[in-house]
Amino acid sequence: MSQKDNQVYVEHMIDTANKALSFVEGVSREDFDNNELLRLSLTHLLQIIGEAARRVSPDFRENYPTIPWQAVVGMRSKVVHDYLNVDEDIVWNTVKNDLPFLVKELEKILSR
Repeated sequence: MSQKDNQVYVEHMIDTANKALSFVEGVSREDFDNNELLRLSLTHLLQIIGEAARRVSPDFRENYPTIPWQAVVGMRSKVVHDYLNVDEDIVWNTVKNDLPFLVKELEKILSR
């Protein structure tokens, strides 16, 4: 896989994470709990982020250990293969607490 391919996947991760973050801007946890469309949308966006991360080459991932690649890919696997047991607390906390850090770290990669 080329460096360019990896860059495309990283850009896709950033764009998708930013979309998820925009969906929760000004949204309370109660609003999230009461909005099935939002819950399903965020779950799907996490799946997309994880799929893009899964496609990043192992060599590239190794060069950027600050990115929790395994956790990101693991989230994708969880929502795809264990969709009946998706924990909405984890979805909410991932989007609100983990995605801002992920975006920041991924943007550092692109700025190099």
